This record gives sequence, structure tokens and C-alpha cells, in this order.
Amino acid sequence: MTAQAEVRNLSDVAARHVLAKHGTDTGRRTGWLMISTILIEAWDLYSISFLLLFVQAEFHPSAGMLGLASAAVQLGALIGAVCGGWFADRFGRRKVFITTMVLFVVLALAQSFATSMWELVIIRFLLGLPLGSDISTGYAYIMETMPKGKREVMGNRWQGMFGLGEIAAIAVITVMYLSGMDHSLLWRIGLGIGAIPALVLLIGRLDVPDTALWLIQRGKFKQAKTVAKKMFDDDLPMLPDEDHVIERPRTRDFLAGIWKDPVRKKASIFAWISNAMQGAEFAAFAFYLPFILVLTGVSGIAETNFITGAIYILATISGFVGPAITPRLGHRGVARWGFGMAFVCLLLAALFLHLDWKPLVPLAAAGLMWGHYWAASNGMTIASMVAPSRYKATASGFGYIFVKLAAFLTIFLFPVLFESLGVPLATVIVSVLSLTGYLAATYVLPEVYGYVEQEEESSDGAPRGSTDTTGAPSKSVAEERS
Repeated sequence: MTAQAEVRNLSDVAARHVLAKHGTDTGRRTGWLMISTILIEAWDLYSISFLLLFVQAEFHPSAGMLGLASAAVQLGALIGAVCGGWFADRFGRRKVFITTMVLFVVLALAQSFATSMWELVIIRFLLGLPLGSDISTGYAYIMETMPKGKREVMGNRWQGMFGLGEIAAIAVITVMYLSGMDHSLLWRIGLGIGAIPALVLLIGRLDVPDTALWLIQRGKFKQAKTVAKKMFDDDLPMLPDEDHVIERPRTRDFLAGIWKDPVRKKASIFAWISNAMQGAEFAAFAFYLPFILVLTGVSGIAETNFITGAIYILATISGFVGPAITPRLGHRGVARWGFGMAFVCLLLAALFLHLDWKPLVPLAAAGLMWGHYWAASNGMTIASMVAPSRYKATASGFGYIFVKLAAFLTIFLFPVLFESLGVPLATVIVSVLSLTGYLAATYVLPEVYGYVEQEEESSDGAPRGSTDTTGAPSKSVAEERS
């Protein structure tokens, strides 16, 4: 065995050792710090859905331009997810997330000074770059610093954190609206205020180191030992005390590593389908819900904000219930219930709108959001969890591409779609997306709860062990659940 192969083998042994550790309070705090970034993303992505009426009143854009202004941040996030994951795997997690937080602050403020729709579109596109990048980096941190058995639950909380961010956006915007603030000033402050929580998180992240797993795989053994002691109360005795140069893995081997194992392959395919379907189902009906309620005469602006706020409070509860019951239902169960509920409720919403049963539309929307928050909870978790350990950030970024591409296309096209076909028929078309997610959960996804904890990875990125694909948890997973 060559010296490089020996060092690589030591790195692999240490990596598997780290992934099996139970962790410390420091690791848990890091996980919460990373998932909290979703609050900022929720504000930056979706606060505009409550401000579109005011933007429209000032700039008088076409339906296509209005959709583009809303969707531009999604397109930027798509590119940011690809580049951010690659940068994080190549240059380290810490450099990437510090950079993204700085960009968050600057670009969130810049939105407030847009003087035309095209300026707003360009700024929101640029804002999407750090948004997408930070998701891929954050999920890598969660999978690499959280204790055994807790990574999936934390990863699945991202929809709950989205809900909290959306509730905060609704509350602040409603208060500003009821205060009588000038509408041209209201939407600018509403978009720019996202810089405040971004600055708080930037300060909170300054002392977070790179993950032990990334340091191990880059041969930075001395620093890895220090970080592992802090995160896992383990100083990695199998590693030497000096650093070694380890050849970087080739990014083009990322998909090859996934394709070598049938469970990893099927789980990843489901994650990509799930991410696309949930991204599209939300970006259509749910994203434009405030707009739909006002335009169809269900409620006025103030009433709409209160109705939407109540719906998002319910959805946020769903976003935390889903992860809590994942150990009981498994990933398949959560996905099937979520997409199934979303499908039924979208059809009901279309029916109520068609029959002009306006009081029932918010009830259908509430059911949709409860189901959506379950359906959307585990796509990113699964994509990150089952990926070869050297490609965690790349896998997170690649998985997020499907969320953002679907969201961009749907947010951009849905205003044109419901202008041409009407909201009821457009909503029926959107329900097909939820049905597709349900079918993927039923026929594509193997039960992978606990996969990371059981996996043993060889030097070429393929797993040596196997995961139970019958849907029944293995003994070790059942013990972890208890």
C-alpha cells in the first residue's frame, strides 16, 4: 500500500468513527445555528409574496415581470446551491458560510433601494446566490456535527424554521400596513429588514470552526483532533498528530459514488423528485396565496395577512411535528402522508374556488400547508444523509438545485398560468405535482432512516455495508429510535 493510500485509509477510518459518535452540546448548538439560517432564507424568499401588491402598485409590471421579480431569487439560489456545495467541499465549510452571511446583509439592504423592476430582479437574483450556497453548507454542517440519531431530525426541521420565518414576515408586514405606512416605503423596508437577522447570525457564526469530517478528509489531522474533541469529546487517537497531504476527491465521481449502491441511488432519486415536487407545489398556490385571496375576493389585504398568518402558524406546528414523528413513521411514511394531504387539499381548493365557496378556501389552504410541510421536510435530509461522506456539501447543493429550479419555473409561470386558465384550473394542474411526490415516496424511496449511522464507506465512495430496504428498521435503528 502506498503512503497516500495509507493516509487515505486512516482518514476513512476516522471519518466513519466521527459519523458514529453521539456528539456533545457544542455539536447540537452548531446544528441549531445552521438550521436557523432558514429563518433568513424564508424572509428573503417569501416576504415578497406579501408585498407584491405594493410593488405592483408602484412599478405596474406585467404578469411575467411580476413573476420574474418573485422568481429571480430562486434562480440565483439554484446557481448558489451548485457553486456553494462545490466550494464548501473544496475550500472548507467555514469560509463559505462566513462569505454567504456577509452577502446576505449587503444584498438584503440593497433591495430597499431598487428604482425599477429590472433593478429589483437583478438584486434578488444576486441575493439568491448566498441563499442557495448557505443551504448546502448548512446541511453539510448538520450531517457532520450533529450526534448520531439526531442529524435527520434536525435536518427535517427546515420546514418548521421556514414557517417561523414566514410568520415573522407576516407579523412585521401586517403591523407596518396597519400603522398606515406609505406603501412605497412599506415594501422597501419589508424586503430590507432581512439584513438584521442575517447580521445576528453572522456574529453568532464567527467562532464556529470547520467540521472535523472535512478536516479529516483534507489531511488536517491536528485541527481535526481539536474540533472532534470539542464536538464529540473524542480526540481521534487513530490519527497521527501531524498533518498530511491527501489528494482531493474528484467532483465528477460524486454521482458515480451514488450510483454504485442501489439503496443510495434510489434514495437520492427520490430526494431529487421530492425536492422538485414540493418546491413547485409551494411556489405555485402557497407562494401566491396572499395574492390569490385578494384577487379572488376571499378577503381584503389586512384580513388576508391575518388569515395567512394563522395558516402559517398551523404549518409551522406541522413543520416541527413531522421531524418528531419521523422515527416512528420513517421517511417514507412522512413523505406519503405529506404529499397525499397536499394533493387532496389542492383539489379541494380548486373546487371551492370554482364553486365560489370562498370561506372554505382558507381551510383547504391550511390542509395543504400542513401536508406540504411534511412532504418537504426530508428531501434535503435524505440527499445529504445518503451521499458519500466526501461529497456531503456537493450532495446538499445538488439536491437543492431541484427545489430552486422547480420554484423558479413555477413562481415565474404561475401568474401567467392563472391569468390564462383561471386560478381553479391552474390549481388542479399544480395538484399533479403533489401526486407525483406521493407516487415517488411509495414506489421509489426505500426506508433509509438511520442510513448514515449504519453506513461503512470504502475509499472509492461506495458503501461496504447495506441498508434495510424493506421499510422495516434494522435492529440498530430501532434501538436508536427508542
